Amino acid sequence: MAFSSRLTNIIASYVPAIGRAGTRRQVEKYRSSNGRKGSTFLGTPCFLLDVVGRRSGKPHPVMLIHVPRGDDLIVVGSGAGVATTPNWYKNLMAAGGGHVQVGADRWRVVARELRNGPERDECWALAVARYPGFDAYQTYTDRRIPVAVLERRDR
Repeated sequence: MAFSSRLTNIIASYVPAIGRAGTRRQVEKYRSSNGRKGSTFLGTPCFLLDVVGRRSGKPHPVMLIHVPRGDDLIVVGSGAGVATTPNWYKNLMAAGGGHVQVGADRWRVVARELRNGPERDECWALAVARYPGFDAYQTYTDRRIPVAVLERRDR
C-alpha cells in the first residue's frame, strides 16, 4: 500500500492531468455499466459523487472510496495528500450536498463536515480501515485532511 499511495501522491502533485483523465474514464465506465465496471481503486470499492461547481455551476463527477456508515457515506478530502484540499471537496461543502451512485442505485445526499471530535475520529478510522492509503496521504501534507458525512436524503 505504501508504494501505491506514494505513487498516487506523486501523480496528483506533479501530473494531475493524468489523474483527471483516469477519473473521466472511470466515471464513463461506471455510469455506462450501472456501477459494474470501474467500481474499484487499487482493489478498494468506489462510488460516484456528482457535485455542482462552486464557480461554474456545472455538475462535476468524482470517484471516491466507498466508506459506508449505515445509510450514510464517509468521504475524505485527501487529494492523495497534495498540499491543498481538492476542489471536489470545496464544491461539496459550498453546495451542501450532491448526488451519489453506488452500483445502479442513485440518490441525493446532504454533506456535513466533521471538523473535530469523536465522530470525526470514528469516521477517519472507518475510512482508513477501508483504504489504508488515507493514513499515508496524511503524512504527505501539512494540512489536516478533511472528513465529511454524506447523509442520504432520498432514493
